[in-house]
Amino acid sequence: MTAKAHQRVFDRFKRPLSDLRISVTDKCNFRCRYCMPEEIFAADYPFLPQEKLLTFEEITRLVRIFATLGVKKIRITGGEPLLRKELPTLIKMIRQVEGIEDIALTTNGSLLPKYAQALKSAGLNRVNVSLDSLDDERFGKMNGRGFKVRDVLKGIEAAEKAGLGIKINMVVQRGVNDQDILPMARYFRKKGHVLRFIEFMDVGNANGWRLEHVVPSREIVQMINAEMPLEPVEPNYYGEVASRYRYKGTKQEIGFISSVTEAFCSTCTRARLSAEGTLYTCLFATAGTDLRTPLRQGETDEQLRTRIVNVWEKRQDRYSEERLKNTNVLKGKKVEMYHIGG
Repeated sequence: MTAKAHQRVFDRFKRPLSDLRISVTDKCNFRCRYCMPEEIFAADYPFLPQEKLLTFEEITRLVRIFATLGVKKIRITGGEPLLRKELPTLIKMIRQVEGIEDIALTTNGSLLPKYAQALKSAGLNRVNVSLDSLDDERFGKMNGRGFKVRDVLKGIEAAEKAGLGIKINMVVQRGVNDQDILPMARYFRKKGHVLRFIEFMDVGNANGWRLEHVVPSREIVQMINAEMPLEPVEPNYYGEVASRYRYKGTKQEIGFISSVTEAFCSTCTRARLSAEGTLYTCLFATAGTDLRTPLRQGETDEQLRTRIVNVWEKRQDRYSEERLKNTNVLKGKKVEMYHIGG
């Protein structure tokens, strides 16, 4: 590509494109109720056939194009991304793309004991591991498949042993697992891993979201601060989604992602690529742009690049901010989270 191709691209609110989240599969071995409830995603659910998934070569080609537009950070998501065969091969391919500085993976952690070392060797920097409770009975109900807490903790240990950066994500739902807030904070403070509390979000249409199920981050901060005093920390970079805190007198951090009560749309720099190659410009999108068809029909890199630029420059998504002002924006069919990752 020409030097001209290496230029930042901005949307209508002057937000740059710098992060790309790539779903590599729509399948998952968990059935978490806030994402893939069992009664909908049963054994006979029609997941994508292999031929509709982007190949590793197609994903890498698109990453190269996105990199010329300013993307520096890649996050691999699913479904459960470790269900995609030979995933370390894709990590290695992306690691070789000029301009990509950071590669992360979001996972439920259950398969990390098998793959953590290979992922690290391939060039993965970090993992975000989802864990919503330390209580086996509650966690088993939440993941829908009876997985035990130790299945995830073993994955976290494997990631630590492999030398991967680790963050733990907990989605908090009032009346479901809000009693686990302090036990989780105590446990991961002791372990030295960053724990991030995520407000229960209305992603997709299948998770039965209600505003009264949301535990505001400010409430969680107050709860933890009463026992373990906290102090705020400055953001690491423009567009960071988590509000950072640390336990007073230490360097141990904790984070809060407040997509419902404190929208951060104004600094959102993330695009999302679904497993079948559809580009979405918002987690709460109702429609996306097909990149797989033009890619497979032989469009050049420059043509694909122009297609992506046209989408981003027209982008004016600010769903979470609009939700704060008017809950009627909840109406309308949104893409499901398992389809494009978190």
